[in-house]
Amino acid sequence: MVINCPKCKEKKVIKNGTTKNNKQQYYCKMCFYRFIQNYTNQAYKLDINQKNVQLTKEGLGIRSTARILEISATTLLKRIVSIGRKINQPIISKCKTYEVDEMCTYIGSKQNFIWLVYALDKNSKTVVSFNVAKRTNKTLSRVLDTLKLSEAKKIFTGRLKNYRYLLDEKMHSVKRFGTNHIERKNLTLRTHLKRLNRRTICSSKSLLIFTAVLKIYFWI
Repeated sequence: MVINCPKCKEKKVIKNGTTKNNKQQYYCKMCFYRFIQNYTNQAYKLDINQKNVQLTKEGLGIRSTARILEISATTLLKRIVSIGRKINQPIISKCKTYEVDEMCTYIGSKQNFIWLVYALDKNSKTVVSFNVAKRTNKTLSRVLDTLKLSEAKKIFTGRLKNYRYLLDEKMHSVKRFGTNHIERKNLTLRTHLKRLNRRTICSSKSLLIFTAVLKIYFWI
C-alpha cells in the first residue's frame, strides 16, 4: 500500500516504529515529518490550527470551538496562544492617514475594566497597530508612537483630552465624521467577537488570550 506524506504529499515514506498505543508510525524522507494514519487525538491533525483560526474569526467562544473541533478547551487555548505568538505586526507604510480610537471591555470580571486602543488605516481600513491595557497616556503612546515613526500625514481621534498632549497639532485632527470608519469597526468587532459584546456572559479570562485572539482577527 502506497502512503503519501500528509504534509508534503510525497511518496517517500517508510515505517518508523510504533507509538505507545501500538499504532504504526511513518517517516517522510523528504520533509522529515513523522505521522500515523489514524489519529485518536484530534489536536494532532494538520488542519486543526487553520480551523481554529477560522472559527475564532467567526466569533465562536472557546467551548463552542472546542466542541466542534473535538478537542479540549485547554488544548484549544494553548493553540490560540501559540498561533498568536507567531503573528507579527504588519509593516506600516509612510505618509498615510489614520484613525485612532479606544474601546472598553473587561478581563475576568466586570469590575476589571480594560481598554483596547488601535489605529486604522483610513484608506485600506486595515488595523496597523493596537494595545490592550488601562486607559492611560502610556497605553495610547504605544500605538501613537508607531504612527509617528511612519511619518503619518494625519491622525484623526475622538475628543479624549489625552491626545492633545501626545500628538502634534499639525498631525492631530478632531472633527465631525473624522473617525467614521473606526467607529464602524468598533461595531463590527463587538458583533464578531463574543468577548467584546456589551451585554453578554462571555468574557476573556486572560489578557494573553485576549491579545492572541485580536492578533488572529486583525492580521490573519
